Amino acid sequence: MALTLLKSPGEMGADVCVGNSQRFGVPMGYGGPHAGFFATKDQFKRVIPGRLIGQSIDAAGNKALRMALQTREQHIRREKATSNICTAQVLLSVLAGMYAVYHGPQRIRQFATNIHALTQTLEKALTALGVEQSNEFYFDALNLRLESKELQQAVKREAEAAGLNFRYFDEVRVGISLHQNTEAQDVADIVRVFAKVLGKEAAAVEMPADVELTWPEELVRTSEYLTHPIFNTHHSEHEMLRYMKHLENKDLSLAHSMIPLGSCTMKLNATAEMIPVTWPEIGSLHPFAPASKRKATSRFLKNWKRGCAR
Repeated sequence: MALTLLKSPGEMGADVCVGNSQRFGVPMGYGGPHAGFFATKDQFKRVIPGRLIGQSIDAAGNKALRMALQTREQHIRREKATSNICTAQVLLSVLAGMYAVYHGPQRIRQFATNIHALTQTLEKALTALGVEQSNEFYFDALNLRLESKELQQAVKREAEAAGLNFRYFDEVRVGISLHQNTEAQDVADIVRVFAKVLGKEAAAVEMPADVELTWPEELVRTSEYLTHPIFNTHHSEHEMLRYMKHLENKDLSLAHSMIPLGSCTMKLNATAEMIPVTWPEIGSLHPFAPASKRKATSRFLKNWKRGCAR
């Protein structure tokens, strides 16, 4: 999400970069699973774990996708194998990909701009209350420093009472990160918590008319992304459904034939096993959530399992 505004690692000269696609339509899921991604310069591609798919032409002259590079399987190279992780997160990758297809580059950039604008708004409001913010450059995360551990714990109590979860570290620091579902009211609620603890009046939260990026101009992204027509076409519900049905019709399923692929591709999950992923008690749980919320989710799952058993 940040790379819609921030220059890409490749343009910065990085040899290898890794990242996480959770922001692209994948539930928080208590920290995972999420589709991780990595990229490398062409000279290092033959040591990439997994497989590369390339575009070719079939016997009829039509465009076709084929396996262009595949590291040797684990039963051949054993301890030197790198391909045994390649299919572990395909479902999460598909979710993230469909998120990009549905929203397209312009809307995703707007999401990123809103995130950064709200983060700037939060920083200004908290700074006005006398809270120190340590991150010189940031996209969506603030590193706040309070004067004492007592103030930090007071913020924690007030925040949890208001249904807000922050990160607490170094005894006097508080970490806050915003995302695309954050709204101005959420920022106002955060500011109100700090104002109450500090015994000050919270200023009104106002979104800036213009968003100025907090990082140097030479790190601002100017190159295009998501340029393929697929990412610039299906931006309404019916168009998206038609596209997904179009993809489904291309699939070779057990209803039509046998699937001539390896065992890792044959691990099918029942619908009843997949539905809980959508439940907010599981899907929306943050990995830094307080233990009390984790216990509540644990009780929820136990009751669900009892219901399934009956």
